[in-house]
Amino acid sequence: MTIFDPADGPQARGAAGWTAAGMLSPSAELECSDLQVFQDGLDSIKMWSEIVAALPGAPDFARHGSLLLAHRGDGGAARRLVDLIERKAPEPHRPRPLDAESLGELEPDVHGPSLAWFLPHEGAIDPTQLMPALYEGAKTADWRWSRTVKEVGTGFLVAGGLRHVFDHVFDVRGLGQRPAKGPAAGCMDVRGVRGEIFLVQNRNVRLARPVRLLHPRHRVYIVPRRDHHFVIGASEIESEDRSPVSLRTTVELLAAAHSVLPGLAEARIVHMETNLRPALRDNLPRIEQASGLTRINGLFRHGWMIAPAMAERAIIQAGIPFPSRGATAA
Repeated sequence: MTIFDPADGPQARGAAGWTAAGMLSPSAELECSDLQVFQDGLDSIKMWSEIVAALPGAPDFARHGSLLLAHRGDGGAARRLVDLIERKAPEPHRPRPLDAESLGELEPDVHGPSLAWFLPHEGAIDPTQLMPALYEGAKTADWRWSRTVKEVGTGFLVAGGLRHVFDHVFDVRGLGQRPAKGPAAGCMDVRGVRGEIFLVQNRNVRLARPVRLLHPRHRVYIVPRRDHHFVIGASEIESEDRSPVSLRTTVELLAAAHSVLPGLAEARIVHMETNLRPALRDNLPRIEQASGLTRINGLFRHGWMIAPAMAERAIIQAGIPFPSRGATAA
């Protein structure tokens, strides 16, 4: 297998996968997805448990469920969203309402929200640990760094000014799949959706599982990571601006996170980052197959949640047995 990657190396933080919280939340994501994405999410959680166990470095992977939270004044908007999830999700995966005592038992440091729901079958991974671990697990591949793929077709790709021929090509370039000179035949109509995240640390704050604050304008999430680090995010901006995090996002997201975990008042901002999620018009992922070519795109904000199931289905549809000889255009 040959992999073409525009990054300089396994630690280069260019791909959107680095700028992600790593939530595995198929039920919560029913807000903006369909049952196929939901099922891919459930299947991928099982697959991640096997993948992570086989990777070097023991990347963090947890399945402690997740929480939906809301302040009393936002109860109407929150209940409408919870009702939507309840209508779409099969019974075992519907939100379970929690009273204050039950919420305190699950997350003693959460204070402020008066409404809470528990989603027991969800989890989280740490993409910043998984990225290098996945590379280490695939080092036997012919990995070609700093190779931007300019063109992909049935059984070939063009990179570095050269045409490379393979039995089958998997095109997973995200926004890189879009031609530089406008729409072209055979290419998905992909756009970039800006996301902004923060990494903060406070050794006195505890959180065992991802939480989402349901708000009329935001879906603020807080995801625990190793050594009392927490990822805070939610921004979903219809813009392809890659400039640094905005002042508005900083104020709104960090204030919202503080309203859930008051202990974050003394947290230190370790890192902040922006990136673009590849999305299609319906915000749903798509696999397109042709002889010698598979295109995968539009994973939007569901990338880590559904990647294993999407990859498995794409390989099966392509009729390629393992191990295979081909190329991945990253």
